[in-house]
Amino acid sequence: MSYWVWDPSFSVNIAVIDDQHKRIIEYINELNSALLYDNKQKVTIVLHQLIDYTISHLAFEESLMQEAGYEKLEPHKKVHASFVGRIDHFKERSLGGEDITRALMNELQVWLLGHIQHDDKDYMQSVTTMLEKKDIVATKNQAKEGWLKSLVDAFFKK
Repeated sequence: MSYWVWDPSFSVNIAVIDDQHKRIIEYINELNSALLYDNKQKVTIVLHQLIDYTISHLAFEESLMQEAGYEKLEPHKKVHASFVGRIDHFKERSLGGEDITRALMNELQVWLLGHIQHDDKDYMQSVTTMLEKKDIVATKNQAKEGWLKSLVDAFFKK
C-alpha cells in the first residue's frame, strides 16, 4: 500500500511537470517502503535520490517559467530557494546520523501538495502558452524530442 497516491486534483495540466511531481511521490513511497522493511541502506539511497530529484525538479520548473516570461518568477524562485534550504538542512542532519526520514517525508508531502495546488497552478497558464507557441503538445510524449527533451535531459541526466 502506498503512503501517498497521486490524485488528478494535483495536476497542473503540464504533462512533464505532472510526471515529475508523480516521480517525487514515487520516491516518497519508496522511502516509506524501505522504512517499513527497516532497510537502512535503501532508506539512505532513496533519501538522497529524492532530495537530488526534488532540487532538479525545482530548477527545471524555474527554467520553464523563465522561458515563458512568467511575471512572478523571482518570488517563486525565492519560495524554491527557501525550500531547498530546508531540504539541505534535512540532508545535513541525515549525514550527521540523525534519522530524519519520517520528518522529511511529511515535510515533502505537505509542502509539495501546497506548492502544486497554489504556486505551481499560478504559472500554469504562462508555461502552457509558451509550450503551445513552441508547438509542444501537452501530452505524455511531449518530452521525447526537441527543445523540451533537451531541457529535461539537462536537469535529469541519468
